[in-house]
Amino acid sequence: MASCHDVHEDAAVYHKTNKILLMGNPNVGKSVFFSQLTGLQVMSSNYAGTTVTYTEGTMELGGRRYTLIDVPGTYSLDAVSEAEAVAVRFMESSPLAVVCVLDSTNLERNIKLGLELQRFNVPIIYALNLVDVAQRHGVQIDAVQLAQELGAPVVPTVAVKGEGFDRLRQELEKVVSQPGFKPNFPAQIGDQWQLAKQIAARVRNSVSGELSFFDRLGSAVLQPWPGIPIALAVTLASLGVIVQGGKTLEGILLILVENALVPFFATLFSSFIPEGVLLNVLIGEYGIFVISFEWIVALILPYVFMFYVVFSFLEDSGFLPRLSVLFDGIMRKLGVQGGSVITIMMGYGCAVPAIIGSRTATTRKERLIISTVVCFGVPCISQTGALISLFASFSPILLVLMLLLSLVVMAAVALILSRLLKGDVDPMVIEIPNLLMPNGKAYLKKLMLRMRNFALDAEGPMLIAIVIAAVVKETGLLNFVAGYLEPLVSSWLGLPREAVMALILGVVRREMAVAPLLAIEGLTALQAFVGGTVAFLYLPCLSVFGILAKEFNAKVAVAIGLSTAVSAFIVAGVINQVAQLVM
Repeated sequence: MASCHDVHEDAAVYHKTNKILLMGNPNVGKSVFFSQLTGLQVMSSNYAGTTVTYTEGTMELGGRRYTLIDVPGTYSLDAVSEAEAVAVRFMESSPLAVVCVLDSTNLERNIKLGLELQRFNVPIIYALNLVDVAQRHGVQIDAVQLAQELGAPVVPTVAVKGEGFDRLRQELEKVVSQPGFKPNFPAQIGDQWQLAKQIAARVRNSVSGELSFFDRLGSAVLQPWPGIPIALAVTLASLGVIVQGGKTLEGILLILVENALVPFFATLFSSFIPEGVLLNVLIGEYGIFVISFEWIVALILPYVFMFYVVFSFLEDSGFLPRLSVLFDGIMRKLGVQGGSVITIMMGYGCAVPAIIGSRTATTRKERLIISTVVCFGVPCISQTGALISLFASFSPILLVLMLLLSLVVMAAVALILSRLLKGDVDPMVIEIPNLLMPNGKAYLKKLMLRMRNFALDAEGPMLIAIVIAAVVKETGLLNFVAGYLEPLVSSWLGLPREAVMALILGVVRREMAVAPLLAIEGLTALQAFVGGTVAFLYLPCLSVFGILAKEFNAKVAVAIGLSTAVSAFIVAGVINQVAQLVM
């Protein structure tokens, strides 16, 4: 089976024998190659550098098993970024062979990396991918001549359709079946960029081609006009699909929960457990078998699902990198590259992969800014779903105001850190993929993988929070704690005493700071917004603390956690006090 590893934690992989490396620029389709060659499905994204990890799987050639390693995508082997350093270490670890994936639509840059790989004197098979897209663009690549220029086999492929893989396996088998095989690369004279351009010019021929609708749209989106209006329209449409789709699913699931699941367990436990604390913990107002279904299944899961439906489509289509180009100017004023838009948007799914994805930033300063912005101003999809459910009983204006507050917080945090932290922000270098309709099978498998990962990573902590809620409520601990927090909760924030539960559960998971507010009757619109603000800015989840400590250090994790908590109470309290004066 396939496995994904952090290169910092698993250095033993460099000492493995019998390994074949899968290499190439970001976004050339390596993950699809990995799936095709190993028969395993892995998550692939149509934008550059989501993480700096490698994926390992097993493939068979000529009856023998080999380890195939999908090395982090990189543009060069200069070892400037973390991904480049990892790629160099893999090349220096004596692999049997390398499969280098070339993008036919960006030939010069891909050939440059292909030439750099040759200095390690490891056998290489070049896979010339996206030949169908190149032909649509009026370009045909002479694979035979390219093989002569590179001194190694070149196999044309269309990875998403599985074309060319039989020959790719044959060529790879020829190399690995010959112990001590030494490549015969041509001598490289002069600058590699110039050499790559010269080779590309010699092997590339113009043919009659007709740009598709997506080709024309992809070019248009890169320009301020009509790119910015299109980007705004797509963003609004995406939010609309997530909100309306989530509300529809929520309604259906609530009917199932309230009319089937909760009554079933209430009848079941009541039949053999007498009335008392234990029965209330199980099926009471905050019973485990009541709020676990209501909060997780009906109120959070629908929005998580719809977010991944939309986000997976946008990333596989190649739309997200175009947002990076369009908003690079704005993002630079905030102290980060335009490419950070992609990483920050990942945070709307979950902060953990967004923080890991910040490794693609070339400076520590930018990594810290991105990670802190995500922790402060980007609600994860579970939290967003809970907020949508909370505001559903009031005006949709509350959701718009929360979105605006999110943008203001992100901008303020980025501006402050860009001035406080020392260092520079490098120019943006990002792959702009072709705008394509996502492959249906790959898209559905990615969606299933993400929902499975959500179930494994998030629902466990949420269930723990629900058990805590049931025990705290039914044992009377809630009233005890509320007495101490009365000045903060009731006087400063203007919330009911029951809102203390939100502060307790929010320590485990951020969305759990919203869920208790849903159970409070008679909540006003102002209280809902103030409570939502506290939950939005509250402590990062425990898993986020862990990844911050790992990626940076414990001091950074504690500093960010304390800052978000203090900001939550200050901002929410100010909103309440100002509103009370105005009203």
